[in-house]
Amino acid sequence: MSEKKPGVDSVKLYRIRKLLAELSTKEGRGTELVSLYVPAKKPLHEVSAALREEYGTASNIKSDSTRDHVLDALTRTMQRLKLHGRTPENGLAIFCGALPTNGPGSETIFLYDVLPHKPVQNYLYRCDDHFHIEPLQEMLTEQKVIGILSIDASEAGIGIVSGNSFEVVEVLSSGVSGKHRAGGQSARRFERLREMELNDFFNRVARHAVKILITDHGVESLIVSGPGPTKQDFLKNNYLDYRLQKSVLGVVDVSYAGSEGVRETLEKSGELLQEFRLTEERRLVQRFLKDLNSQSGLVVYSLPDTLKGLEGRNADLVLVADDLDQVRLTSICKNCKTKKYKTVSRREYMRERQSMKDESCAKCGTTDYDIEDRDMIEYLADLAVEGGARIEVISGKTEDGNMLKSFGGVGAFLRYRSSA
Repeated sequence: MSEKKPGVDSVKLYRIRKLLAELSTKEGRGTELVSLYVPAKKPLHEVSAALREEYGTASNIKSDSTRDHVLDALTRTMQRLKLHGRTPENGLAIFCGALPTNGPGSETIFLYDVLPHKPVQNYLYRCDDHFHIEPLQEMLTEQKVIGILSIDASEAGIGIVSGNSFEVVEVLSSGVSGKHRAGGQSARRFERLREMELNDFFNRVARHAVKILITDHGVESLIVSGPGPTKQDFLKNNYLDYRLQKSVLGVVDVSYAGSEGVRETLEKSGELLQEFRLTEERRLVQRFLKDLNSQSGLVVYSLPDTLKGLEGRNADLVLVADDLDQVRLTSICKNCKTKKYKTVSRREYMRERQSMKDESCAKCGTTDYDIEDRDMIEYLADLAVEGGARIEVISGKTEDGNMLKSFGGVGAFLRYRSSA
């Protein structure tokens, strides 16, 4: 059975991000779009009372269409609150309003209901020409940022870890002479020059660290790494700004410095970074690659094989890249209710949708269809729930996400070997 780890629900975050991307494009004709945020502990009957007052105020709007749209949106919002019964654990966000479906005059009331992954802190009601999604966007912004500084006498690398993102921001070359002096130089003079060069390099690294880690990214903690004793010399002699010096989370021994050192530090800092989604994603993808190489027969990749595992209830854990560019189309014959399915890329979506509408039904011969579409990640998530599997959405922007994408962007750990 799949291991049940506490922490972030990656499918829920994917759905919220997808919805916010959609809501950010919506515009009303006037101040007709309602945005409502209910804090975690605020009673819903108080919210309903406040909305009834807003309903009374909105009844005085002069424009007939604007007034009708606002009143309809408030009515639908109050009806949705009744369905919840009580305030959800993290509060609630509702977006409702009249949106055009086919140009001016085609407005239809839409309602979007969001259960946030973090507690809503403040009550908010707005009626505007756009939806106010800023509080949810702030929740999705990872607050905790950790820096990585990997240093030796030849180079230093500075990286940033935040949520499920990782970036090597800068690499600095030292220009410090090697340990072997040229002929004719005294050992003492050579050593003194080398110490001066190293001192200049350490000071330069410290200046860049302040700009990148404090000014640009506001890191809370720092991991220092590198091969040999250089990293300890750098710390012991207080080159780092006192704010960074106090925030050092740990010191890690690695084989390299610079860019490779930062990446190696990330791999070796699992315990230090265990709160970060990036660490969990890396662990999952590395496990996937290891099991794939072992040829155990308990790992599959590609969308068709993953779907087969889910539909057969053999999939235990599914990994999918968050930028999987696939849509599942379903055509339903209006006459005989025969269904056909097709998986297409978003690029092919319109063409393939029309193609399905133009095909004759194999059962009754008509060409009158209803076409439904589902985001493929949403569909995989539903199949996983039905089959008792776990699904993890992996960021496609990381190195590990790119590795998963090289296998089609989706894969699954199976419960038992497939007979096929």
